[in-house]
Amino acid sequence: MEDSLRKALSEKQAAVDAQGGAVRELKASGAPKDAIDAAVQELNALKLEKASIEKQLQAALTNGNDNALSRDAFRQALVNTLERRLFYIPSFKIYRGVAGLYDYGPPGCAVKSNVLAFWRQHFVLEENMLEVDCPCVTPEIVLKASGHVDKFTDLMVKDEKTGTCYRADHLLKDFCKEKLEKDLTISGEKAAELKHILAVLDDLSAEELGGKIKEYGIIAPDTKNPLSAPYPFNLMFQTSIGPSGLSPGYMRPETAQGIFVNFKDLYYYNGNKLPFAAAQIGQAFRNEISPRQGLLRVREFTLAEIEHFVDPDDKSHPKFSEVANLEFLMFPRGEQVSGQSAKRTVLGEAVSKGIVNNETLGYFIGRVYLFLTGLGIDKERLRFRQHLANEMAHYAADCWDAEIECSYGWIECVGIADRSAYDLRAHTDKSGVPLVAHEKFAEPREVEKLIIAPVKKELGLAFKGNQKMVVEALEAMSEKEAMEMKATLESTGEVGFHVCTLGKDVTITKKMLSISKEKKKEHQRVFTPSVIEPSFGIGRIIYCLYEHSFYTRPSKAGDEQLNVFRFPPLVAPIKCTVFPLVQNQQYEEVAKSIAKSLTAAGISYKIDITGTSIGKRYARTDELGVPLAITVDSTSSVTIRERDSKDQIRVSVEEVASVVKEVTDGQSTWADVLWRYPTHSSASVDE
Repeated sequence: MEDSLRKALSEKQAAVDAQGGAVRELKASGAPKDAIDAAVQELNALKLEKASIEKQLQAALTNGNDNALSRDAFRQALVNTLERRLFYIPSFKIYRGVAGLYDYGPPGCAVKSNVLAFWRQHFVLEENMLEVDCPCVTPEIVLKASGHVDKFTDLMVKDEKTGTCYRADHLLKDFCKEKLEKDLTISGEKAAELKHILAVLDDLSAEELGGKIKEYGIIAPDTKNPLSAPYPFNLMFQTSIGPSGLSPGYMRPETAQGIFVNFKDLYYYNGNKLPFAAAQIGQAFRNEISPRQGLLRVREFTLAEIEHFVDPDDKSHPKFSEVANLEFLMFPRGEQVSGQSAKRTVLGEAVSKGIVNNETLGYFIGRVYLFLTGLGIDKERLRFRQHLANEMAHYAADCWDAEIECSYGWIECVGIADRSAYDLRAHTDKSGVPLVAHEKFAEPREVEKLIIAPVKKELGLAFKGNQKMVVEALEAMSEKEAMEMKATLESTGEVGFHVCTLGKDVTITKKMLSISKEKKKEHQRVFTPSVIEPSFGIGRIIYCLYEHSFYTRPSKAGDEQLNVFRFPPLVAPIKCTVFPLVQNQQYEEVAKSIAKSLTAAGISYKIDITGTSIGKRYARTDELGVPLAITVDSTSSVTIRERDSKDQIRVSVEEVASVVKEVTDGQSTWADVLWRYPTHSSASVDE
C-alpha cells in the first residue's frame, strides 16, 4: 500500500508541477482571464488530490494509529510515571547523571525481583538446572579465548570538531527511518533503497557504512559538524587485576563465559551425564558508544543466561511434546528475505519442517514464549525472529530472537542460539584443559575417524595473523566438505576455501594440511558437547512489560486521566494495599491486624491510614500496579477491590489474607473468587 501511495503521490506532484507551469505560461502570454481562472481551478483541484494522497500516506506510515496518544507522547507519559513513582531514575542525578546508568527504586526493585524469581521457578527449578554465580571481573585470557577482546566491537564515528562519539549504524538507521516516516516526497525506489539498508544494516562493513553516511550527507546531530570515517571501538570496560597493573582484565560483557570455564566441574557434579543445563543471573557491562532508549540500551545491566549442554549427535528433547502444540508469531529468515511479515506458526511444525534446527532449540523457544507471556507480555506483540545468514556466527547452527514490540519498534529481549561446540573448543585450545564429555560403549566399536591435520608452519607463512581463523575454519569442516577438499587437492594441488570469520575466500595448497580417515577400536566416545544458549536481557523485558501494562482511564469526574499498570499479580511490586475507609481508631486496629496476617502469609502490602479520600488512595496504588485493595469499612468484614475491573467483593476479616494469597499466588483468578463472595458497590467511592 505504501509503495502504491508513494507512486501515486509522485505522479500527482508531476501533474501539479506541469499544471503550475501551464498557469505561468498563460499569465505570461496575456491569455484571457477565463482561461487563467480555469487553469488555476484545475491546479487547485490537483493540489487537493495531492493533499488527500499525502494524508493517506501519512496514515499508512503511522500504521493507522488512531490512538489519541502518539507513540512518543505515550512513552513520555509512561517514563514520567516510572520516574515520578521511583520505578527507576537516572543514576547520580544530583551530579547530572551519566548516560546509560540507572537506579531501580523500591517498586522497580520489587518488579525486577519478582521477574527473576519467576525466571528461577520457570527455568532453574523446572529443568533441574545447576545455578552458578561467577565474578564480574574477568581475566583478559578468558575473553581472548572467547573472541571478545578481538571482535566485541561497534563501529563509531566522531564529530570532527568536538570529538563527541556516535554509533555509526544508529545515525544511518535514524536517517533512513526519519526519511521513511516523515518525508512524503521520496520516490518508491528511494523508499525501497532505504528499507533495504535497514534490513542489511548489521551486515555493512566500515567502508560501506562510511560510504552511505557520506552519500546521504549525514552530519553530527547535535552540532551539524562533519563526521569522521567509521572505526571499530571495543565495548568492554578494561581494568587491571591487582596493584601491579600486570594482569589485565575486563568487566564481563556477558555471564556465559563463567559457565563455560566451569564446564568440567559442572559435568562431574552432574554425574558425568549429558544433557544438563547451567544457569546464571548477574550483572554485565558494555561501554556503549551512545546509550539511549532508557532501559533498553545501558552500560550496566542484568543478564539471566542458560547454557544447555547436549550431545551434538542427539539434540532431541524428552519434554518437547509439552510445547509442540504452542502457536505464536514466528519470523523465519525465508519470510524476512522475501519481504513478508511474521506468521502464526505451530512450534512442532516449525521443528518437523526444519525451520527450527532441532527439538532442544525448539523446546527452549516454547519455554521462553510461556515465560514472557506469563509475565504479562502481550502475545500479539511478541515474535520469534530467526537470524539471517549474515547475522549468524560461522559456528552457529541456528539462532532465534524473542522480539517484543514497544514504542521503539521491535526490540530483541531474549536470544536463543544453538552455538554448536565453539565455546568449549575455544577454551580447550587456549587453556589446554579438555572440556569434553564421554559416552562409554557396552562393547568396543570399530570406528572410522576423520583426521584433519593443518600444517601450522605453512599456514602461518601464508596467512600470518589470520592463521588461527583459517585453522579453526579448516578444523570445523564437515566430513563431506573435508573429503571433497581432499579430492580437489589431490587432483589440482590447491583449492579455494571460504573463511567466514575473515569474510573472504583463501587458497589452500596441498602442503598446508593432510586429510585422512583412520579405523580405530574405541571403548568410549569422547566429544565436545554442543550448547543451546537462551540469554535474557532482564532490563529490556521489564521495560517492555511496563509499556504493555501501562494505560490511562478517566477519573470518575472525567476531569483527568489516571495512570494504571495492569501487572499480573506475579510481578506486581506490591500485592495489595490496606485502607481504613475513614480515620477511626477501631478501623485502624482492624487494618493493623490484617497487615499482620498478610505478613504471616508472605504477602507484600502497603498500609495507608492517611485521611485522603479513598478514590485518591485507589488511584495512587493503581499507578503502582497493585492488583488488590482491601478497604476496612467495618470491624467484622472488609471489601477487596480488583484494580482493572474495579469490582469489589465483601470478605470476612479472618478470610481476607487467604483470599488475597489465593489470587496473588495464581491458585485462583479474580473471576474465580468473584462468584464465591458477595459483590459490593459503593456510590461514594470517588474514582
